[in-house]
Amino acid sequence: MNYNYLGNKLEMFPVSSSNVLDVGYDRQNETVLVRFLNNTVYAYKGVNEIVFEELKTASSVGSYLNRNFKNVYPYERVE
Repeated sequence: MNYNYLGNKLEMFPVSSSNVLDVGYDRQNETVLVRFLNNTVYAYKGVNEIVFEELKTASSVGSYLNRNFKNVYPYERVE
């Protein structure tokens, strides 16, 4: 599934999580998009691609997100 963010069509990757539906990465803006199961989408800014890859493949996406994104990267709700 794709997501249009700031005019960029981003590929969203499904993840195995009880809280997160899928995640995507905007290389141009170094932004991670996270779509939760309730269909809200948040953009986390200033994230390098390595951290995104770690999030995408984490054994617990929700735990990784809480541990490595919360209070680390600025974010905003985009949908």
